[in-house]
Amino acid sequence: MKRQLLQECLRIQNEQIQAAKTAMEEAQESANEHHGAIEDKFESFREACQIQRDMYARQLDEAMSTLQILKRINSMKENSEIMLGSVVETDVQDFFISISLGAIKVNDKTYFAISAMSPLFKAMAGKSIGDTFGLRDKQYKIKNIY
Repeated sequence: MKRQLLQECLRIQNEQIQAAKTAMEEAQESANEHHGAIEDKFESFREACQIQRDMYARQLDEAMSTLQILKRINSMKENSEIMLGSVVETDVQDFFISISLGAIKVNDKTYFAISAMSPLFKAMAGKSIGDTFGLRDKQYKIKNIY
């Protein structure tokens, strides 16, 4: 299950990287190709395209950094405590401690991919099977960790 969750997260993250690359390239092409009748309008359009390209470049950089977090996860490791790479089943929801991607469906079961920087992870970090933790008036009991 952990391997499938990791593969799905990698697939989603790679799609986000590709989308950011494509958007960045398109913004650069627009800046290079646009020829306006009035030079001032052309320069402001070009600047706007370059600002947009820079925004996509930052998104790409962030997506690449996030991908590196996923690559550090060993899907074969069994965890007895909650840490990066853990799959946590609770009486309320199930989680994959990896990166923040939200709901991920694997084998008709939904897991929430959450970051190790999230408040929810901080509430459950270091806990074991049978322990409870809470966040925002919601209590969770840990049923399984792997």
